[in-house]
Amino acid sequence: MQTKKFDFPILLITLMIAGPIIAILWLASFPSDDIWKHLIQTVLFRYTYTTCFLMIGVGIGTLLIGVSSAWLVTCCEFSGRRHFEWALLLPMAIPAYIIAFIYTDLLEYSGTVQESLRIFFSWKSPSDYWFPEIRSLGGAIFMMTFVLYPYVYLLSRVSFAEQSSSIIEVSRTLGRGPWDTFFRISMPLARPSLAIGVSLVLMEVLNDFGTVDFFAIETFTAGIYDVWMNMDSISGASQLSVALLIFVLFLLFTEKWGRRKQTFSNNTKTKKPIRRYQLQGYKSSISFFVCLIPILFGFILPSLILIRDSFIFYDFGDNFEFLKTMSNSFILSSLSAVTTTIFGIFLGYGQRIRKNKFIRGLIRFCSIGYAIPGSVLAVGVIIFFGKIDEFLNFIFEVTGEISLSGTLIIIIYAYSVRFLALSFGSIESSLSKVTPNMDAASRTLGMNSRKTLFKVHIPIIQKGVLASAILVFVDCMKELPMTLILRPFNFETLSTNVYQFASDELFEESALTALAIVLTGVIPVIILSNIISSENNQIGENT
Repeated sequence: MQTKKFDFPILLITLMIAGPIIAILWLASFPSDDIWKHLIQTVLFRYTYTTCFLMIGVGIGTLLIGVSSAWLVTCCEFSGRRHFEWALLLPMAIPAYIIAFIYTDLLEYSGTVQESLRIFFSWKSPSDYWFPEIRSLGGAIFMMTFVLYPYVYLLSRVSFAEQSSSIIEVSRTLGRGPWDTFFRISMPLARPSLAIGVSLVLMEVLNDFGTVDFFAIETFTAGIYDVWMNMDSISGASQLSVALLIFVLFLLFTEKWGRRKQTFSNNTKTKKPIRRYQLQGYKSSISFFVCLIPILFGFILPSLILIRDSFIFYDFGDNFEFLKTMSNSFILSSLSAVTTTIFGIFLGYGQRIRKNKFIRGLIRFCSIGYAIPGSVLAVGVIIFFGKIDEFLNFIFEVTGEISLSGTLIIIIYAYSVRFLALSFGSIESSLSKVTPNMDAASRTLGMNSRKTLFKVHIPIIQKGVLASAILVFVDCMKELPMTLILRPFNFETLSTNVYQFASDELFEESALTALAIVLTGVIPVIILSNIISSENNQIGENT
């Protein structure tokens, strides 16, 4: 097959994606001021210390919740299991900054919970009782864990569902119980998926700004924003971003190095439906509550509060602006999801068919945009598109008349850079499950690489492609920093509308807008869950 035909589009996409990243690296390498020494002497250690603890806390929390719930709904039968299969993905639709606003209003000193406790126990002041501080590092870990665990749950569930029942049966014949089978068989086979899931969670933690800013936690991300906006040093923010990027790459390299001599393969010839463990009595009840708690705190309670505030505070006479804002978000997120998925397909397939180290290195490089804070990445996009505008004006010999920077194109471009890792990771995972024999068969039928992609691989991995688009769509609906910076004049999305009200201490009045973000993310999440379930819809019927 003429695989080199894919080099040009791959190079073009890679260079387009790498443009803003190169701009940031350029700014960091040639700073306009000398603020780095000041950062090292004052806040850099504190940023590093706080960020590491936040990552460790959220990483452990999401791993425990995601893996345990995925194992229960995939390999066990208990009351409510079928509903939990899709419901456990629902918190993915709620941005961390929205849940932070909600729980702060609910749990702070003047909130409903503490006021009720003071009335019930006749407490007069904070000295009469102890209550955990919601605006703290622990509070941020709590918030992020309950909205980010679906990343681990989703990939864990897919991995557990793809493991053949034959392996579990062999474990049973050797006298291994459910726990031994889980730790010795299922977990090792699922480790690559778990590593990807936790990596995505940690990248989300590193990129979160709304939660840590609202809780006044000094992380790398908050520090980057502070250096950029308050110290007026874009180059200093870029240098912090590069340091953060190196840190992320180090974590990913360490994980891969740790499993360099280990293989995780399922070599069974046939795949049988998993015979679920039948849980009865207290075991069924414990499993029910293990799955219910993350949904309760991550989706049900926040949604109920948003619904209540929507009826109390929203002005239903102003529906036109609300519908306009919602359509802006939906169109923008849909276009970005389609664009990013197309990029992901070309890059994923290019990595499959091209063994050239240079091409593969470029493909890997362009997926690191997810590790760069959105606000700083937006600066790189602005600089990059500024140069493109200058080039176009020079080519067409006009002065300042051609500008892509004030259009939706720049936002779609920024979303593609930011979320390409999600699309690429999902499609790469799907393509890795397609046997190389399919490529060989296609070659014997006279198909070139392009026809093989469109006629063979895409039909096979269509569920992975749809999953990629859904993940990107949901994240685009929630994206805030880049949208605030790059949006055209007088262009509002749901996320920017919520931010504007929250900045004015009027979050309750934006409850319906925040609820719309949640609801538009719920439907794709349910579809994604059904896609996963469709491949294993007979699981448990043979038990």
